[in-house]
Amino acid sequence: MKKVIISACAALLLFACQNDQSENTNSETAIASRRACASQDVLHAQLKADPSLAIRMNEIEAFTAKHLSSNFTGRLVNGKIEIPVVVNVLYRTTAQNISDAQIQSQIDVLNKDFNALNSDYNNVPALFAGVKANIGITFVLDQVIRKSTTKTSWGTNDAMKKTAQGGIAPTSPTTKLNMWSCTIGGGILGYAQFPGGASSTDGVVIDPRYFGLSGSANAPFNLGRTATHEVGHWMNLRHIWGDATCGSDLVADTPTHNEENYGIPAYPHYSTCSGTPVEMTMNYMDYVDDAGMYMFSAGQKSRIAAIFTSGGARASFAQ
Repeated sequence: MKKVIISACAALLLFACQNDQSENTNSETAIASRRACASQDVLHAQLKADPSLAIRMNEIEAFTAKHLSSNFTGRLVNGKIEIPVVVNVLYRTTAQNISDAQIQSQIDVLNKDFNALNSDYNNVPALFAGVKANIGITFVLDQVIRKSTTKTSWGTNDAMKKTAQGGIAPTSPTTKLNMWSCTIGGGILGYAQFPGGASSTDGVVIDPRYFGLSGSANAPFNLGRTATHEVGHWMNLRHIWGDATCGSDLVADTPTHNEENYGIPAYPHYSTCSGTPVEMTMNYMDYVDDAGMYMFSAGQKSRIAAIFTSGGARASFAQ
């Protein structure tokens, strides 16, 4: 397991890294064969547009480093933080106007994955059994907002979040997690905004074909894990390979990965990075298929806990 050393400089370098989101089609109808998350690319664009964002994110990293052992405090329901979710549906076709049942299935997946109730949780290999974690956060559907559009795709410039550009503005983004279901294009399954960004664009975007368990959801991304991955980003988790060859995700108990993994890698899958560790390919923050990801680590749980504690970037969700 890697040792994590966090400094403002190192964090800034991490945030500036771009991940290659290669996909050979921009077709609205083509189904992605490999996971592509645009969160890091969107972050890079936001940093370029707003240099002060790097300062805010470095302050968040410094706070996180000091509070990694903090426990959740504040608004609790049955002993857990409960996050209200607003789902904003932008649709051009009937299939894109995902049903309430499909939306609820996604909320159900989030509740299972973030509470170690997923049926594949026990598939975690013995090597990682000591660090697999129950995050202990619950989600409740607060509202569904629907809007018809003529757009064939929305891209990753946050247009879907802006009324003036035909989108839907977020509802109470400091106390509710906003999710947008819309056709993104470019083979992108989804993306999220990391803590520190503007509240007017805060939340998670997911293509309707990879949202939840039913309706327009398509294999190999039909188990709702795209949202689990993106909400992980929204809660300040990085890609497990650190968006660089043998990079750092700022979590001490996740092995160093060469790069992203796709499909469902055979276990054990060894890294060629220093020490040749076995990669934690089944972690939600890798790029494997939905059926291949089924765990968070204790270090990731601690990193998430820090943003919800008093003074944390998302402390308003725990009030």
